[in-house]
Amino acid sequence: MNVQHTNTDFEVRSLDAVCVNDSELKHPFWYNLKYTLAGLLFGIVLIKSEVISWLRIQEMFRFQSFHMYGVIGSAVVVGIISVWVIKKWKIKTIYGEPIVFAIKKFSWGNIYGGLLFGLGWAMTGACPGPLFAQIGNGVIVVAITLLSAIAGTWVYGKCREKLPH
Repeated sequence: MNVQHTNTDFEVRSLDAVCVNDSELKHPFWYNLKYTLAGLLFGIVLIKSEVISWLRIQEMFRFQSFHMYGVIGSAVVVGIISVWVIKKWKIKTIYGEPIVFAIKKFSWGNIYGGLLFGLGWAMTGACPGPLFAQIGNGVIVVAITLLSAIAGTWVYGKCREKLPH
């Protein structure tokens, strides 16, 4: 891993990701307001599209409704088109760096992780994306799912090096 320090930010470069740590910079209080507004808009979209509805999620896992499959399928199509546009016109990051899509090797861990994720999603009726929107919408019991997700992330961080690659 190649680590570079500059006067304004901290960058870590690896084979598949570029991380820019903006947290050490001093900004006015309103600097992060754009992220708050984007999060609020995302939450409103999640609520209005009913993708945070426990009923809709259960309908999907019971194959009773196309609603969630349509939303997820639409997101996949938008993602495919976005990647195509980025590659075709060589779009750069906001920092002017080229966007590189690393080719990943197949790993059974992705299959096991996906199955575990899907099982948790089916059992709780919540995936990580809309957890905060569900809590904000008054489904307070989802806080247990949020705490479980945080605990699972912590356990994964502790065990990551010991897991098969």
